Amino acid sequence: MNLHKLLENLHLLIPFNGDDLEITSIENDNRKVQNGSLFICIKGYTVDGHDFAESAVEKGAVAVLAERQLPLDVPVIVVKDTTRAMAVLADAFYEQPTKKLRLIGITGTNGKTTTSHMIEKIFADRGQKTGLIGTMYTKIADKTIETKNTTPESLTLQKTFHQMVQASVGTAVMEVSSHALDLGRVHGCDFDVAVFTNLTQDHLDYHKTMDEYKRAKSLLFAQLGNTFDNQKPKFAVLNADDPATEMFIRSTAAHVVTYGIDQKADIGAENIEITSAGTKFDIVLGAMKYPINIPFIGKFSIYNVLASVTAAYVSGVSLVEIIRSIEGMKGVAGRFELVNAGQEFTVIVDYAHTPDSLENVLKTIQQFAKGRVFVIVGCGGDRDRTKRPLMAQISCRYATDPIFTSDNPRSEDPIAILKEMEAGVQGESYITIPSRKEAINQAVDQAASGDVILIAGKGHETYQIIGDIVHDFDDRLVAREAITEKLKQK
Repeated sequence: MNLHKLLENLHLLIPFNGDDLEITSIENDNRKVQNGSLFICIKGYTVDGHDFAESAVEKGAVAVLAERQLPLDVPVIVVKDTTRAMAVLADAFYEQPTKKLRLIGITGTNGKTTTSHMIEKIFADRGQKTGLIGTMYTKIADKTIETKNTTPESLTLQKTFHQMVQASVGTAVMEVSSHALDLGRVHGCDFDVAVFTNLTQDHLDYHKTMDEYKRAKSLLFAQLGNTFDNQKPKFAVLNADDPATEMFIRSTAAHVVTYGIDQKADIGAENIEITSAGTKFDIVLGAMKYPINIPFIGKFSIYNVLASVTAAYVSGVSLVEIIRSIEGMKGVAGRFELVNAGQEFTVIVDYAHTPDSLENVLKTIQQFAKGRVFVIVGCGGDRDRTKRPLMAQISCRYATDPIFTSDNPRSEDPIAILKEMEAGVQGESYITIPSRKEAINQAVDQAASGDVILIAGKGHETYQIIGDIVHDFDDRLVAREAITEKLKQK
C-alpha cells in the first residue's frame, strides 16, 4: 500500500511530506521486518521498540513510526501514541477485514472459552467456514495456530482477520480479555455481537480494583457503536443474573438481549435437571419452551449454553439448529475434562483459576460425588495475590481433601505463594505439596471407588512456568500416568 495513502488514516495534524513509498508489510517486531516494511516502535513492559528501529531499517524497513524523532536514514513519522496508531494502520492496511465478517466477541471472567467454542460449532454445523480466536488457539477455517495471548495485539489481530476473509470465513468468534480492551488491542474491530458471561474477581494485579476491571469489560459494549444499521444490527448479549449487566446496558447503544436463570430474561432456563451424566433443561423464549440435553454438568454450564444460544439466535440461527449443535458437542479441552484410564474414581481437569470458577466446579462435583472430594489447586505467580487466600478458603469449604500445590509460579517463590494461600485457612484441614506432580500422584494413590479428584487451575495448558523456564507439564497426562501406575500395582 502507498505510504501517503496509509498515513491518511491517521489524520495527522502535520501531514507527512516525505517520499511516496510502497509499504509491503507492517511490523512491530524487528525480527519480522522485510524489504518494504513499515516498522512501528511500541513501548512494551520489558522492551522499547524504539531501541530496535535501527535494526529494522538494516533489515529492509523503508519507514518508521515512532513517538520521538530517531536518527535514521529512512522517513520517521512521529505520533503521540504508536499503539493507537498501529490499530488504525493495521485496520487500513488489511482493508478493514472485520467489516467483511460476522464478528462475535465474548468477554467475562469465566466461560469465555467454552462459550466461544459452542458458538463456533453452531455456525460450523451450518456448513459455514468459521474462525476462532482465544485462550487455546486461533482457528482459520480448517487451520489451527498456537497463540500467546487470549486476545492478540491489534496488528496480529487484523492480519488474522484478513487471513480469515481470504479463507472465505463467514463468522469469527473471539474471546476478548479485559487487558485487550484496556490496551486497545481490539480498536478497529467491527463487532456485530458482544457477549458478557460473568464478572468475578480476577486480574486485580493489573486493574487494581473491581470497578476498574468492570470498566474495562464495559468497553466491548460501548465499542459496538452509536448508530443503528438495520442491515447489520449490533447486539449486546448480557447475563441478567450478573450485577455488572446494569452498567453494561448503560454503556451501549446496541440492541440489548438478556439471558439468565434466576432473574427475568429474554432467554431463560426452566425445569433444570443436573446429573453426573449431563444436564437437561428447557430453553424459554417468550411463551415457547425448547428442551435441551447437554453433555455438561453444572449451573455454570447452563449459563454458557444460554449465552451461546442467545448470541446465535440474534445472529439469525434457528433454535432447532442451535440445540442440535450444542447437544452434539463433546466438550472443550481442559474444561471439566474427564481423565479415564479404567479407574473406579473420577478425575477431572479444569481451568478454574479464579475463586468463582473454583467454587462453581466444586459445587457441581458435590452434586454427584459419593465419596471424598480431592482438590489439587495452586495460584499463579506474578498475578493477583489477593485471590490466593480466597482460593484456599473455597477449597477447604467444598472439598474433603484440599491439596495446595504449585501452579505457574513464574518469578515468585512457590513456597511464598503457598504461604499466602495457607494464611487464609488457618486451623482448617489441608495438606501442602509444592511439587504439582507429587500432589497429583498422592491424590490418585489415596482415591478410592466413588471419590472425585479435581485438578484445578491449568486445564488445557501443557506447560508449567518456573522462573523463566517453561517446562513440559500436562495435568491430564500426569494424572493418567499416575492412574496407570496405580492399576499396575493392584
